[in-house]
Amino acid sequence: QVQLTESGGGTVQAGGSLRLSCTASRRTSSNNAVGWFRQAPGKEREFVATISWNGGHILYADSVKGRFIISRDIAKVYLQMNTLKPEDSGVYLCASGRSAVAGSRRDSYNYWGQGTQVTVLS
Repeated sequence: QVQLTESGGGTVQAGGSLRLSCTASRRTSSNNAVGWFRQAPGKEREFVATISWNGGHILYADSVKGRFIISRDIAKVYLQMNTLKPEDSGVYLCASGRSAVAGSRRDSYNYWGQGTQVTVLS
């Protein structure tokens, strides 16, 4: 079992930045892809970005491409969010992939964190 914990959420004005972090409870997750998803009230959970185990494969949703950057080191996975928009608001969750490389499908991930709230004010 892998437990994931997100941090770094908060409230910012449109155009601002936040950096989210995802920490896993054990080192095993370093062999797996990690993804970020978000969910706004009343909406489906949607894919944001994913990074492979070694950082060699990265994928972004079209809605965040050019504004968000996903990265990882041996301890954490990060999501740098720049030029934030009100539509970026929601609960951001990180998830551990079932393998070393994962895509945008939710069923490619088997462990999920509880999420961190991001609110962008217009």
